[in-house]
Amino acid sequence: MIGVEFIFLFILGLMWILFATISDIKTKEIPNWLNFSLIVFAIGFRFFYSLFALEDFSFLYQGILGLGIFFLLGEIFYYGRMFAGGDKKLMLALGAVLPIFPVFNQNLNIFLVFFLLFFLVGAIYGIFGSIFLSVKNFKVFKKGFKILFKENNRLLFVSVFFGIIFLILSFYINSFLYFALLIFIFPYFYFFIKSIDEFCMVREVPISKVTIGDWLYRDVRVGKKVVKATWDGISESDLKILKGKSKVKIRYGIVFAPVFLVSFVLLGIFLWKDLFEKIFFSLF
Repeated sequence: MIGVEFIFLFILGLMWILFATISDIKTKEIPNWLNFSLIVFAIGFRFFYSLFALEDFSFLYQGILGLGIFFLLGEIFYYGRMFAGGDKKLMLALGAVLPIFPVFNQNLNIFLVFFLLFFLVGAIYGIFGSIFLSVKNFKVFKKGFKILFKENNRLLFVSVFFGIIFLILSFYINSFLYFALLIFIFPYFYFFIKSIDEFCMVREVPISKVTIGDWLYRDVRVGKKVVKATWDGISESDLKILKGKSKVKIRYGIVFAPVFLVSFVLLGIFLWKDLFEKIFFSLF
């Protein structure tokens, strides 16, 4: 049964994720204050709702437990290089929002549904985002694809060799035909992704436009000092050192906050299914 606590948390989460998405699209960054304020409001609501409307604090405890679980998942995605820092903190904030029941098993089901939606939306978004970038930067993409094609002849030869072997074996075991097709396709898929990552997502930027958190394409030497290209991005101290350069190459990632937004909305529709059906049938 959907209660007022779910409606409040859903609207709260939706508003903050919407703001995070707009910020991510405009500035390629999700501010820390946005993520942490969502945690404060969500946990604060849980505390006062438990204090005045419920008989115990299980609703609050579930929010804290959600924070812990989503903190671990965010760290895994971050160090697995699937998330940037802002995405990791937004994931953490959602841990305070998503547990809407006082029972862990019910909340665990919500977590599983959310992540299934998240991975599905993320996969579709990634595919179409990559295609969009390759079309938008077609000249750069084409040049990069040709370079990678020439530099990786061995990969093509190995692919053709094993593809032919599996193709021959498919006359005896039909399922090997699919392996043969995958092996033939793999190098071109790899060149496609690598061309986008190495050419379409890398730009030479004036140092005046470089901000804290940006990703260097490669290590940069400034005099006797070297600024490392790390997943954590450029720090404040790094930026001071880089002032000695006029331009640096920055690697940009695909804006990922829209995946959070779409997944969260789909989860809300999934959980609020009965209400949506009633509204729909009353209109038609």
